[in-house]
Amino acid sequence: MLSEPREAGPSTALMRKAYARWAPVYDVVYDKLTEPAARDAVEAAVACGPRILEAGVGTGLSLGYYPSTSFVCGVDLSEDMLKRARAKVLRRRFTHVRGLQVMDVCRLGYADASFDAVVAQFLITLVPDPEAALSEFLRVVRPGGEIVLANHFGQTAGPVAKVEEIVAPLCTKIGWSSAFKSTRIEAWARAHGVDFIGVAPTFPGGFFKILRMRKRG
Repeated sequence: MLSEPREAGPSTALMRKAYARWAPVYDVVYDKLTEPAARDAVEAAVACGPRILEAGVGTGLSLGYYPSTSFVCGVDLSEDMLKRARAKVLRRRFTHVRGLQVMDVCRLGYADASFDAVVAQFLITLVPDPEAALSEFLRVVRPGGEIVLANHFGQTAGPVAKVEEIVAPLCTKIGWSSAFKSTRIEAWARAHGVDFIGVAPTFPGGFFKILRMRKRG
């Protein structure tokens, strides 16, 4: 399933440093807040089949939500994050997790059509080139498979959009960009012949969304 790894670009260096600082406290800050959205994303991915890629797996917060019959591979830019994910896998005996590797999601080292679904949670607004990451997800997912994103996406209009513009600097500091709209991903889907299934609200109060797209057969 693995192809030759590709070199990560220089823009990843600062991200690695940031993740190294976040790794020790990541679970404490994000676990309960993101759990409902993570569970919804996993459920959508598992419905596509057992072979799942977790892009930006981080410390492995969602690895326990997969059924034991799954075949899950996880990748992340940060070795510090992955060390914690590997410890969880060993401690909780997650036999369904088949590999955790350092990898740039914009340069995945997997062969075409390797997975039934690709899941990216709270990631797409952080990568330097979201469209490049989406194109890699599309490449490694099989025809008929899905790309599932769990994220906060900013409102396009209305009073909520105005509030989001005001708090955008704060959201950026904790990794959520209100300036990033789901319409940007819809535009990418149209340009690449991908079926945009839709965006569904999830906890808390619809702040997070589950976005799904399907690769045409």
